[in-house]
Amino acid sequence: MAETSSQPPRSWPRVEKAWIASLVILALVALLDWPQFMPTFQFAVTAIWNTLPFIVFAVLAVAYLKATGAEHLLARAFEGRETRMILFAALLGGLSPFCSCEVIPFIAALLAVGAPLSAVMAFWLASPLMDPAMFAITAGTLGFEFAIAKTFASVFLGLLGGFGTMLFASTPVFRDPLREKPQVGGCCGVKKPFQGAPVWAFWKEAERRESFRETGLTNAVFLLKWLTLAYVIEAVMVHYIPAELIAAVLGGSGFLPILLGALVGAPAYLNGYAAVPLVDALLSQGMAPGAAMSFVLAGGVSSIPAAIAVWALVKPRIFAAYLGFALLGALIAGSAWGIYA
Repeated sequence: MAETSSQPPRSWPRVEKAWIASLVILALVALLDWPQFMPTFQFAVTAIWNTLPFIVFAVLAVAYLKATGAEHLLARAFEGRETRMILFAALLGGLSPFCSCEVIPFIAALLAVGAPLSAVMAFWLASPLMDPAMFAITAGTLGFEFAIAKTFASVFLGLLGGFGTMLFASTPVFRDPLREKPQVGGCCGVKKPFQGAPVWAFWKEAERRESFRETGLTNAVFLLKWLTLAYVIEAVMVHYIPAELIAAVLGGSGFLPILLGALVGAPAYLNGYAAVPLVDALLSQGMAPGAAMSFVLAGGVSSIPAAIAVWALVKPRIFAAYLGFALLGALIAGSAWGIYA
């Protein structure tokens, strides 16, 4: 008589959708245009290799800040006078390595105890747009000037939203902002940050060494999967989409390309890292510099992770104001970059 087993059925390992999407695109190219398969594959591999130094720097920088517990410094942005809070919240949001959804519980607690919505709005607008990892990837692909300009634009968006919210705080739009039952769960899949003052020599503690290792590995996989997908899409775009079409829609001078860049950026955005190679491809095909800036700013704020972080906690009218500030700031920054570039 055969033995029976009560062991659970074997489950297949989970494959990230970004990897699947990359494989599907490559498979379609191989099936429909075989001669173009190797050039597409080689383009993506070469682009990843050229970006590798920036990926390594970004991964190590973020892992170090996590392991030292630098997240605790975020609380200092929400102390003191309201104008000071807005300024520091915008600066921290534009420079810190912490994703918007990761700090949902922290922001929810601040709002619940009466922290001004203006400072929270400043942080929320700036946070998804720039961090050390994104700066490295942007500088390596689009140049240091664009990366620095985007950093200033990120802080500007935070200040615009923060002071705009403070100015209209007494209006019905910004009154009573919190949902009745805010959703405070994070979506980044990270552990609770270290408490207390940062420990810069983190390697002396086993728990912090493990945090460094885990954060570094998680971010390395995250960057590689999204950049691989972005470079595959870039190769396809460059080969199959006529440059004349991009130049006709998003090229030229004036305000219209900047407006279209912001409007296209919202639904077309994957995430901040994947957007960089796509913008590089669009620029090479004739996209106006100002449109590129408005694309990455409006798209970054309206991307799903960033938008969910806001939607989970505040009422729809506050969410609408968040998107409105993002669009206005993206248009202003795009226009300024278009004049400079």
